[in-house]
Amino acid sequence: MKMVGALISVFRRTAGYTQRELAERLRVDEQTLASIEQGRRSLRTEYAVFLDELLDTKGALSVAVENMPEVDLFPRWAEEYIDLEREALALSWYDNQVLPGLLQTPAYARAVFLNDVPALSEDEVEQRVAARVERQEVLHRKVPPTISFIISEVTLMDRLGGDEVHHEQLRRLREWADLPGVTLQVMPVGRDFHAGLVGPFTVIETEDHQRIAYTEAPRRGWLIADPDEVSYLERRYAMLRTQALNPLETKGLLDRLLGEQ
Repeated sequence: MKMVGALISVFRRTAGYTQRELAERLRVDEQTLASIEQGRRSLRTEYAVFLDELLDTKGALSVAVENMPEVDLFPRWAEEYIDLEREALALSWYDNQVLPGLLQTPAYARAVFLNDVPALSEDEVEQRVAARVERQEVLHRKVPPTISFIISEVTLMDRLGGDEVHHEQLRRLREWADLPGVTLQVMPVGRDFHAGLVGPFTVIETEDHQRIAYTEAPRRGWLIADPDEVSYLERRYAMLRTQALNPLETKGLLDRLLGEQ
């Protein structure tokens, strides 16, 4: 990422733009552009294409992004998703196997990574736990995003990491269910109709009001920008919200589970 950031800085100055001026053309804040140029944040593919045209770089940035070696903690597709998540206006998140990363305690996240096969090294586990916790800062932004989570009741029944980890995670979920802008709903087991059988997915509303979906498979994730595909998942999410417990019922379920500990 540092190489790509350095290239942007050189091309920007050659074209006669200040960071503020280029950030305005790119429709991001100046700090975001500074982070990209310093190699602390990845350059999204669509930004690379736009900058190549604006700065007349003959496609150099697009080629650099496409061929950037994946030596960082996250592969490029994951970095692109995390950037979108960090700056999102709204997130609609459905998960049915584990709790969403934004809601995981460090101990629960550690238990999740310890279940990886092949096994991760101790250093890899701790690096990923730290990165996951850092992502949760989005919940505490000065102007927080509007976030809707729908989780399967199964994820509340599993005891990854043991009883103590389970209790701490339930308590944290109950606290976060009261955060401004956060809506938490549980999909109960035993439904005779279920709109989430396609698996977990997230729909993101970006700063410029575009909607992008994200899905994952083992070792790979996909950002989906096609309007038809995004609409397909948005309609599924809307149905899931009608099938899940409402937010008040979900808080009551968490209270009961905590009382049984």
